Amino acid sequence: MDIIRRDTDYAFRFAARLAGAYGEDRLLSARVLAKDNGVSYALSCKILQKLANADIVTSTMGSKGGFRLSKEPEEIEFKQIVEAVQGPISVNKCLMGDYQCSLKGSCPAHPKMAGLQSQINGYLKKLTLQEFVSGD
Repeated sequence: MDIIRRDTDYAFRFAARLAGAYGEDRLLSARVLAKDNGVSYALSCKILQKLANADIVTSTMGSKGGFRLSKEPEEIEFKQIVEAVQGPISVNKCLMGDYQCSLKGSCPAHPKMAGLQSQINGYLKKLTLQEFVSGD
């Protein structure tokens, strides 16, 4: 099982490509992003729509239209991209919202799983798109 799904990986690549164009204030079309990243056009449109719904990118319609980041790359957390495309990452079912485990309160694995979940969430929140692009 992958923690980061394929669609989310594509979203990271699209966001990185858009971050490269951010300073130039250029729009990139879904077709360009799809071609440059080896992703089908239809899937690219779905991913970009999810990123737009999460206010990570904005779109402009028309023949000169396309996509751009809605804010500076250093203001975009990887956690936002993950959650926009696939929802929150959960290490196991017991850490997902309303799940009622019969071992709640007595499970020896829960504290370690909760700690791992906290580390993953912290890392994804701390890592920005700018750091990803610059390799820092």
